[in-house]
Formats: sequence, C-alpha cells, structure tokens
Amino acid sequence: MPTVSIAAYVYGLVQGVGFRYSTQYRAMQLGLGGYARNRDDGSVEVIACGERQAVEQLVEWLKQGGPRSARVEKVFTEPHGKADYESFKIRY
Repeated sequence: MPTVSIAAYVYGLVQGVGFRYSTQYRAMQLGLGGYARNRDDGSVEVIACGERQAVEQLVEWLKQGGPRSARVEKVFTEPHGKADYESFKIRY
C-alpha cells in the first residue's frame, strides 16, 4: 500500500483538553506514525504518516472535532515531506 504524510493544523479549543493524547490514541488505532504537539498560537500540529486511507480517516476525525472536550474551529492540511515514523508520539 502506498504511504502518505500530511501536516494538519487544528485550531479552536484544542490545548489543555487532552487533544494530543486523544489524537495519539486514534492515530495508533489506525496504525499511523507521526506526532502531535502544541503550537505557540494555541493550535495543535499533527504530522501523520501511513496508508492513505488511514491518514484520511484521522484527518476526518480531526475535522469532526476530535475528543469530546475539544472545540475544533478549523483544520488546515498540507502534504508533508516524506517521513518515516515508527510510532505516533506526543511532542513537547
């Protein structure tokens, strides 16, 4: 299966509500590698690498609001350079 790598930038109430941890859990369920980290502007950056369908499922989950405690206002995605991540991590 071909793999893809994307960067997603998630805006809204997404820090301090367990968003990164929920994203990590969902990404691991989908067999994806990458990471999630808080950004200084209050958004969360998500890098996801893996099978196209699994990456698309994660992006759709992000757009639908992620965890219940979050309030996602918008999600921007863009291709990310070829990257191989063995697992999905939380970055600080």
